[in-house]
Amino acid sequence: MHQENNQTGKSILYVVATPIGNLQDITLRALEILRSADAIAAEDTRNTTRLLNHFAIGAKLIAVHEHNEYQSATRLIEMLQSGKSVALVSDAGTPAVSDPGAYLVAKVREAGLRVVPIPGANAAITAFSAAGIIAPHFLFYGFLPHTASERKRELAALKAMPHTLVFYESPHRILASMADLREVLGGTRTVTIARELTKIFETIHTCTLEEALEWLEADSNQQKGEFVLLVSGAEVAKEEGIGEEAQRILQLLLAEMPLKQAVKLAAEISGEKKNALYELALQLKKNEG
Repeated sequence: MHQENNQTGKSILYVVATPIGNLQDITLRALEILRSADAIAAEDTRNTTRLLNHFAIGAKLIAVHEHNEYQSATRLIEMLQSGKSVALVSDAGTPAVSDPGAYLVAKVREAGLRVVPIPGANAAITAFSAAGIIAPHFLFYGFLPHTASERKRELAALKAMPHTLVFYESPHRILASMADLREVLGGTRTVTIARELTKIFETIHTCTLEEALEWLEADSNQQKGEFVLLVSGAEVAKEEGIGEEAQRILQLLLAEMPLKQAVKLAAEISGEKKNALYELALQLKKNEG
């Protein structure tokens, strides 16, 4: 794979992931970019200043948040076109993912300028990695709407999704959102509540949606911090297939006789359809190879 030079180049917007809690999680490449960029576009300059001070980095900070992103994009593009390099950061984690920055990135690309991602911490992936969720597929939703009616409408649209649902939530709305999750999706689904990831009071708790609200209300400390919620997907009705006993019989017969003969005899013994057994037998033979 071709490797890019880590040194800062001209006319490049670097999208730099920063720690979500523990400052030691910043990457060496991120530190290099932050030190050498001509300017740092930050969601909150106060938060970013604390990060920069910790690593003794001095830089020109420009505020780029949800209220001024459109206006800031023009200014930053002019900087890039003049040969400057800019590092885009959010308060925590990867910019432009449930955080400001996506509009800026889009406009920079439209202007024909280069955007380089500097990967690092991401709260959703961090939570998923420690949740022990075997299901391989997930749907990242991000923050649910603020109002109950809009939140319930969005959840109703997601209800039939078979994938793990990944939400972000703030401490101010965690109880209300959890109540709506239980009401709309039902209490039997599993939820992993991950809060304060990488911080001192990091908590990763798994229970049902029926139990989750009670668990949160039992300890007000568990209602603090930023949350990632991983909710199990809808159960998909399985198509009627070959029973386990028929599969076992077929496997035993395949070990002792030719495929067609094994399929014929397995169908007679189990009562399963011969065509289905034949397809299964082909797959079993293929897997052996």
